[in-house]
Amino acid sequence: MLEIWRAGGSNTGASLEEARAVEAEGWDGQMFMDSQCLCADPYAQMGVWAVATERLKLSTGVTNPFTRNLAVTATGAATIQSISGGRAVLGIGRGDSALAYLGHAPVGSASFEKALRHLQTLLSGGEIPFEEFGASGEAPSVHALSLGGRPEGVSLKWMPKDMAKVPLDVAATGPKVITMSALIAERVTFSVGAEPERMEWALGVARAARHAEGLGDDGISYGAQLVVVCHPDDDIAMETAMRMAPPLARFQVIEGKQVGPQGSEASRNLDTIKSGYDMTKHGEINTADKIKGGGLTPEFVRNFAIVGSPDQVTERLLGLRKLGLERFVVVGPGFYSADWGDARNLFSREVIPALREAELSPTA
Repeated sequence: MLEIWRAGGSNTGASLEEARAVEAEGWDGQMFMDSQCLCADPYAQMGVWAVATERLKLSTGVTNPFTRNLAVTATGAATIQSISGGRAVLGIGRGDSALAYLGHAPVGSASFEKALRHLQTLLSGGEIPFEEFGASGEAPSVHALSLGGRPEGVSLKWMPKDMAKVPLDVAATGPKVITMSALIAERVTFSVGAEPERMEWALGVARAARHAEGLGDDGISYGAQLVVVCHPDDDIAMETAMRMAPPLARFQVIEGKQVGPQGSEASRNLDTIKSGYDMTKHGEINTADKIKGGGLTPEFVRNFAIVGSPDQVTERLLGLRKLGLERFVVVGPGFYSADWGDARNLFSREVIPALREAELSPTA
């Protein structure tokens, strides 16, 4: 069954009223940004939403393996799982603004893969020997203590044995991360834009990795993070999409090299993002042009994002659904301008019901 999630952002609130309103709109899940210098703590917010809602799933969107010890991350997710009655998801990536605002680039692929495996062990109730877990700071080894007995590994000893495991959801753009996450995690959420060709490529990389290991699609769920701007006025929709596309598109060039299939138009625009994205204005979705020295072309934005009326948005999402996606993480609602009035709720009011109806149709 299709899941429709709201992406997290620096303006995600922690009020009971907002949580209940989002659930009432028909969303399946809410993500919470984890970037300590740009937003409030996601676990505190998720705790509030967990007690305010009944069915809404809750996830970091996304955390990383650097800013918190992996045991701290695992116990945070497991705590939300316990409070919510099984509605937690642990969304994780290699790190973006959370690391940049501490002076670091994303963690390396090998370290990320090791972190994913350790998180799966901890969330499954297992233990990791200290020598495998590695150091997490400047403190000396526990073996320096004069004790009659010492712990020898890392585990969540408090976690209830009968609690359902928190699923791991990896945000993936490049082939290395797509491949490793398809083999380790229960969920993979692609951040490759909305073009069917790009989505087919990402799905193909994931499925090829699983096929090579003798695995099918059972036990894994594929999703996509998508910029969606739903408005009846095309000019207003495009103006908004032009500002919202760069933060997501830059993941395709965040380390210099473009990944996946790209036409000439996309390549030119991604080069513009690579050389001009202003990280000091990250998160200022509605107030700043984050591309120095020129912006993106409307053609690129229309392909990369999903822009248009409710019918147009629904049609494009259904096209992606047919490729095998089971989850949409929508970047849009929550970021729209206040002067939109009722148009701010067009997606939840018209697109979500249309997607639900299509799921029930035998021709969907």
